[in-house]
Amino acid sequence: MLSALFALFVLAFVGLIIVTVIAVMLKLTVKLVLLPFKLLLLPILAVVFIVKLAVIFAVGAVLFSIFIPLAVILGLFAAPFLLIGALT
Repeated sequence: MLSALFALFVLAFVGLIIVTVIAVMLKLTVKLVLLPFKLLLLPILAVVFIVKLAVIFAVGAVLFSIFIPLAVILGLFAAPFLLIGALT
């Protein structure tokens, strides 16, 4: 009885190894099949990434150019009140 149980465990272990090897082989096959598509899409993704960085930089520059004059105007209006507050 013990040898039959041991044989069942060995059979299950070998089956698990076979299933694992088949899964790894399928994964490698899918990676090799999809590699040309990946290599074709890399330049497109690079261009998209560079455009995205340029847009973010441009939006930051626009916001910076809007906030500096607002800060100057706020400073011009707030300076007399700050001086009066500091003197009293």
